[in-house]
Parts: sequence; structure tokens; C-alpha cells
Amino acid sequence: MPTLICDCNQTMPLQPKTLGTALNENLTLHSTLCRREAGAFQKAVQSGDDVVVACTQEKRLFAEVGQQTEGATSVVRFVNIRETGGWSKDAASASPKMAALLAVAHLPDPEPVATVTYTSTGRLLIVGPLDQAEQVAELLADTLAVTIFAQGVSSQAQPGFPGQERKYPVISGGGLSLKGWLGAFEAKWEKNNPIDLDLCTRCNACVAVCPEGAIDLSYQIDSEKCTSHRDCVAVCKAAGAIDFNREVQTVTQAFDLVLDLGVKPLVTLHAPPQGYFAVNAAAGLASKGLLATVVKLRDMVGEFEKPRFFAYKQKICAHSRNETVGCNACVDICSAGAIRSEKDRQQIVVSPHLCIGCGACTTVCPTGALTYAYPRASEQGVRFKTLLSTYAKAGGTHPVLLLHSQGSGQQAVEALGRAAQLQKTVRGVPANVIPQALWHTASLGLDLWLSAIAFGAAQVAVLVTDEEAPAYLEGLAEQMRVAQAILNGLGYAGVHFHLLRTPAESGAGMVASLDASLQALGRARPTVPATPARFAVAQEKRSTLEMALDHLIAQAPAALPEAIELPAKGSPFGSLLVNTDSCTLCLSCVSACPASALQDNPERPQLKFIEKNCVQCGLCATTCPEDAITLQPRLLLTPQRKEARVLNETQPYQCIRCGKPFGTLKAIESMLGKLAGHAMFQGAAADRLKMCSDCRVIDIYSADNELKITDIRST
Repeated sequence: MPTLICDCNQTMPLQPKTLGTALNENLTLHSTLCRREAGAFQKAVQSGDDVVVACTQEKRLFAEVGQQTEGATSVVRFVNIRETGGWSKDAASASPKMAALLAVAHLPDPEPVATVTYTSTGRLLIVGPLDQAEQVAELLADTLAVTIFAQGVSSQAQPGFPGQERKYPVISGGGLSLKGWLGAFEAKWEKNNPIDLDLCTRCNACVAVCPEGAIDLSYQIDSEKCTSHRDCVAVCKAAGAIDFNREVQTVTQAFDLVLDLGVKPLVTLHAPPQGYFAVNAAAGLASKGLLATVVKLRDMVGEFEKPRFFAYKQKICAHSRNETVGCNACVDICSAGAIRSEKDRQQIVVSPHLCIGCGACTTVCPTGALTYAYPRASEQGVRFKTLLSTYAKAGGTHPVLLLHSQGSGQQAVEALGRAAQLQKTVRGVPANVIPQALWHTASLGLDLWLSAIAFGAAQVAVLVTDEEAPAYLEGLAEQMRVAQAILNGLGYAGVHFHLLRTPAESGAGMVASLDASLQALGRARPTVPATPARFAVAQEKRSTLEMALDHLIAQAPAALPEAIELPAKGSPFGSLLVNTDSCTLCLSCVSACPASALQDNPERPQLKFIEKNCVQCGLCATTCPEDAITLQPRLLLTPQRKEARVLNETQPYQCIRCGKPFGTLKAIESMLGKLAGHAMFQGAAADRLKMCSDCRVIDIYSADNELKITDIRST
């Protein structure tokens, strides 16, 4: 796969020999690849092999040149080495990082996954003040079928509004609600306006005659102002559009797209459904945000696809068992409202149409029941291993993996790189800080972070912007506290995990803040494993965690403690404390455990536990009728972690009739104690509680026969 590098008019000190050695390729250094030396690009794309171009600035131009080049059949991939390192103040020592970025660009694309399809025919609902809605509709009506839900008129409504020509269907009412997604929205409202907008001719006679001013130019009547003069009814007699006795009707209507100009958005989720746009029109119809939204809406007719970002294994889900809810982590963190609990089915349900692919649910899932599907964890593991191994091969040390979104996060990194090239006070991305773009920063968690440290990273930093929901930041911080506690507990000194937040404002303040944060990361030298790991990241979260832990434990720089105490919130590892005085060994916890951490013994009354399997979901504790179980977040480091150990055991209770063991001594004695005063369980009935199920039936049958014989003799 040919690689084309360019020092961008000699503004970057590139070292083609060092880069080529790391990539096992002979590289030619260009200075104007996108201009005078474009012939080298044309020759490369005619080879038929995939081509890597180390430039994203002129990506569009290269694409156009490729289309105009006869015989060009190559797939071209672009990678940014300029803003990410070539324009930093220590660019001269950034060759290992550049080699790593180029090596990752050579990796194949992620394997395709199932897709989610949306179909839009262009039915647009605009909600908001009628005057503003009609003005926006003028910009969209040639492409979309517009319907307006009028919510009064704005304070900026011009005299003479509205126009007399009815260009768009206008509806109104109260209690408007919305559900659905692109191509499948359902609006529901109560048609409670005494004015029928279909009959209204916009003559404005009712507005002029109303003594209370209860009717505005959206032709809706304010019931709080109206005092029943009914002058409007009289003046509208010819059209018959006003009827205060009209029954309130509940109406539903389907739309493909929704533009919400209202003061209070209909959807308040941090990540609203695709096809829904909320814009504050108070800034004026010429505002940048509204115009950008109009442009997007004009392109949203047709069929659209996105990857199905998640995979779900209900069998190992810790959400619910036996009508008891344990883990709610995914439901609580989802900012798109895509995950709901279905108690009847005792599982969670994820709507693929609402899912935005943030992956936060997979990060906080303790069992791995929810996994990120595009790219898969195994593919992400290959990227990290390639990145870090190439960096080390090229002579790099103390690498810092900087994970950021491919949206605002990437823009922040590139802004820092440009500032470093223009301003003396800005240093730019340090030579040992390696940026990696993700679909979403919340899509990776404990398993891949620890794997990255095992593969050779000194630190893992996650750069978040205002794109991330507050719940995501909390979830990432929880996971980082657990990961850091594990490494420090194993003897690795320093701070290995960082959550970096860019200031809300863009510009110089954001650049200065990010620059200071990255420089501090670049200087830090936490303790890391002496030898990088070689394991392959598995798609199963727990398997990857175990392999990463095994390597980190084997490479631990100090004597290991027996166990590492972990934070109570977010820990996927731990033990259980069982109150043996309260526990009756009913074993309801065993059937509730989704990870097979709790087990019984078919031979005798025992509750056994394998700590390695425990995910600290809490289902056992919430299921226990005696409240005898307490979670103990920790990471046990002795061999007993992988062995079954007995948490509680007792003597079996033997049937008083046949001597066969059934139940436990404690459980039967507890039951007898609770029923001792009950009128239904006295005498022979109480004795039957001490019998096995077979003897209990026999005893009841024998008693019935004796009673019948006694009755016959007495007659």
C-alpha cells in the first residue's frame, strides 16, 4: 500500500527514512503534493493498490484529481500528521508518532455490520410562532411538504402579518407531544381551538372585534383572556369558523421531519432523535444555527442508513431476573432515550433507530451483555496494538493515547495544531501524545483502556467537549477511578487515566487550556509494564479484562497485596459478604445471578461463589429475601479468585417419616417458627411441614382414608 507524505511547503520537519523504516516502505518526501507534485498522487492511484495520503487539508482536492485521473482505481485513505504533530513546537521528535498514525491508516476498514434504515418522503412539521414558521417554510417548501403547528405569534411579528395567501396547512391545539424518529414521527395533540383553521379565511375580523384581545394572528383563542362576549362568533357568521361548543378531539398525524422553533422544545434529550431539530428562533431567522438547519433539512429526503452500533446478549444481562431489577447502568446513562426496561420480558430493549452509537451503555455494562459493534472491540484492539508497537519500533517512549470524538474533539485538536504553527506561545500536540478519533468518546471503557496500558501506553486520556452528555462524563469518570485503583493497587505509580474537558467557549481560551493540559500529560512519567502484552482483544468484555489483568499482574513492579479495594460505584469486580446467621440457603440468589458467580452444590446444602465471575450487579442482594448479602467491590489477586469457595453451608433437614434429606435445617426451622401460631398448621399439619414432598402426599392421603373409615363406622 503506497504512502505519500508531504511537508506542506516545508513547514514540517519530516524524516522520510525514519518513517519508512517503521513502515517497512521506501518513502519519498514531497512539499507540494496537492499542487506541482500532484503527478505522484495520480501515479499512485493508478496502481490499483490502496493509497495512504498524509494530508487531510486537501482531501477534497485529491478526490477531484483522482476522479479526473484516467485509470485511477485505488481506494485513498487520508491521515492528519500536520496538526497532530508536524506543526507542534517539538515536531522534530514527532516521527515515531507520525509513523504510528500512518501505520494505523494502513489497517483495513472495520468489518461491515447490520444497518438501520430510515425512509423520509419529506413530510415536515414546523412547530412555533406562526410568523416565523411561515418565513422558514418559504425556504423549504420547494423541497419538503410543510405543515405548520402554530403556537401564537412572535413578539417580532411585523405589521400586516400574516399574508392572505394560505400556502401551507396550519394546525393548532394544546398538549402537543412527539415520539418517533426520522421518517416515523408521530405528533399528538388536542384540537381544542374554537377556531377551525380549515374554515378560517384570515379576514382578521375576529381579531379586530374581540374586546379582550384574546385572539392573536395565529387565530387561536386565549381562554384565560376570553370572557365569553362571543362577538367573534357573530362577526364570523358567514364563514362559520368559530364554535365554542365544538368537542375537543385528540389528533395524531405522521411526519418524517420536525423543526421545532418553540420556546420550550418538545424533545429535551441531550441526543434527540434523528430528523428532529430544535432551533431558538429568537436570534432571528438569519441566525447561523437556523440557516445551517435549513440546509440539512433540504437534504433529508430519501433513504438513509447507519450501522447498528450495538449487539445484545440477553442471557448474560444483569438487568433483571425473577422479576427483580438489579443493574440499570445502561438505562440510566443513555442520553438518547434508546434503552428501556421491559419488566414483563425481564430484559432491556434497545431501539436501533434512536441509538446514536455513543456506546456509553457498552462502557458501563458490567457483564458485556451490550457490546459495541462498529467498530468491534477486537478491531479497536488491533488499532491500539498497531499504533503503540509502531511507535515503539520507531524509537518513541512514554506514549499517551489521546482519544477524542471525530467531531468537536477533532476540531479542537486541529485548532491547537494550527495555533502552534502561528503563535509562539502555543506548543501544540506533544510528540508523545497520539490522537485517535472515535465515533464517540464514551464507546471505550475499562477493558480497552487497561489493554492499551498493557500494550505499552503510558497514559490514556479522553478529550470531551460539549458534545458529551453529563451522564457520559460521570460514567467515564467512574470507569477511570476503577481502572486507576487497579493499576495503583498493583504497584504502578502515578496517574494513568485522564478525563480532559475543553472549555465551553471556542477560540484562544480553548486552545490555551488544551495546550496546557496536553503539555502536562506529555511530561508525566507514570510506571508501566516493562514488557508490552501480545494478547488479542476479544469481543467479549470480560475475556479482554481477564487477559489485560493477567498481563498487568504478571508485570507488576512490586509485591502484590491479597486484594485491591475498588470504588463502590462502577466496579465490575468484587466479592460478596453473606450473613450466615440470616441466610437460610434458599438459593434464590443462585438463580438470579447472570454470571454464574453463585452456585449451589447438588450433594449438600451449600452456597458457592467464584469471585472471578462476579460483576457486582447486585441482583443477588436485591433478590435475597433475608437481606443477607452485601457487595464488596475489590479485585482479589490470590489464586482463590478463580476457584469456587463456600460462602455458607448448613446441615440438611431430614424427613421425619422417611429420613430423606430435604431443604436445610435453618430454612425449615425458620418456617416452623413463623407458622407456629397459625391455626392451619397445628398438630398433624405442623408435622407435615417436617416431611419431604413425597411423604407429605402419602400422609395426607392416609389421613383422608382414616377419616373416611371413621365416618363409615360411625354411621
